Amino acid sequence: MSASAEATVLITHTVGLHARPSVKFTKLAKSFAAEVEVAVAANGPWFDAKSIVKVMAAKAPKGTLLHIRAKGDRASEAVDALVDLVQRDFDEDADHARSA
Repeated sequence: MSASAEATVLITHTVGLHARPSVKFTKLAKSFAAEVEVAVAANGPWFDAKSIVKVMAAKAPKGTLLHIRAKGDRASEAVDALVDLVQRDFDEDADHARSA
């Protein structure tokens, strides 16, 4: 039996899941062997969270409930890490502080 996990997280980042946040999201998803998917509605459609094109196409603005699910090796870790990234506003504040 394959491990699976899922969670829902509120996007609070000003620009939502676009450009830089999407790159960070997909890069983190790719760091896990599990199959990771994301959706902006609980019933889908679900997109490959490792595809920058598909994640950006979701057009998830601030205030969107982002649904994340994973299946396979380290599925729970993958979901937890992605939820944490979204809750940290994709580390955008830290990036802006470094570039200031």
